Amino acid sequence: MRAAAHSAAGGRGPTELATALRLEDRHATTVPETVAVEAPVAFVYNGIEHAVMMATPTDVEDFAVGFTLAEGIVGDADEIASVAVSEVAQGVRLDVAIPDADARRLQRQRRNLAGRTGCGLCGVVGIDQALRALPALPPGSPVAAAAIVAALAALPESQVVNRRTGSVHAAAFAERDGTIVAVREDVGRHNALDKVIGAVARSGRDPAQGFVVITSRCSMEMVQKAATVGVSLLVAISAPTSLAIDLAEGCGLCLVAFARGESFNVYSHPERVTAKA
Repeated sequence: MRAAAHSAAGGRGPTELATALRLEDRHATTVPETVAVEAPVAFVYNGIEHAVMMATPTDVEDFAVGFTLAEGIVGDADEIASVAVSEVAQGVRLDVAIPDADARRLQRQRRNLAGRTGCGLCGVVGIDQALRALPALPPGSPVAAAAIVAALAALPESQVVNRRTGSVHAAAFAERDGTIVAVREDVGRHNALDKVIGAVARSGRDPAQGFVVITSRCSMEMVQKAATVGVSLLVAISAPTSLAIDLAEGCGLCLVAFARGESFNVYSHPERVTAKA
C-alpha cells in the first residue's frame, strides 16, 4: 500500500509512503517506510517519441535540457526552443522543441530506447552509437585537491531525498573552490547527472569553470555525458570502469574516483588537480 506525495506543481513528488512488514527477533510489526518514486519519463522531440527513461519525476525541466545536451542531440542549450511538461498515465511526458535538422538526424538514428533505471545505453543499435566521438577538452587551471574534499564533505547535506529513502543517487556541480551550487537526485545515476547538467545550463554557468561530483561508480556513459557538455573534472565516490578511464584519457577529462573523505584516486589527466590550496 502506498500513499503518493505531490509536488507544488501538482505532479508526483520524489517520495511515497509504503507499508512494510518488519520481521525482527521473531516478531512481526507493520511499519511505515518512505520510498523513492520511480516513474516513466518520456522524451518527445518535435512530436517524435525518442526515449522513455525510468526516473524520479522531479526537476524534469532540468532533466529534459540535460539529457538533450549530454546525449549530443543539440550542441547548445540555446538550440532548445521550449520544453513542455505534461502528466500522463503513471508518468511524465517531456515535449522538447529542437531545430528541424537535429530532429531529422535523431529520427535517422532511431534510437527509440526504453531505458531501465540507471540505464544509459539501452536501445543503442551499433557500436558507433555507443562510442561516439567526444570533444577534446581544452587545458585549464588545475582545481585544488582541497576543493574536491570540500565538495565531498558538503554534498551529503544536500541529499535530501536520499536521507529519507537511502535509495537515490546525486550529482552536484561545484565551483572551482569546492562550493556546491547545484545538486540533483534521482533513482538513476545517469538521470541525476543529466539533471545537474540541465540545471547548470539553465543557470547560464560555464561547465568548464567547475567540476561534477557523482555518488556512484563511473562508467563510460558518465564520462561521455560530462565531456560532451564541457565538464573537464569528474569526481566519483565509487570505482571507475576501464572504458571510462580510456575515454577520459582520450578526451582530456580528469577522472577522479574512490573519492571519500580526504582521499581519492586520479585516473586520468592528473595535471587538472593540484595539491596546492
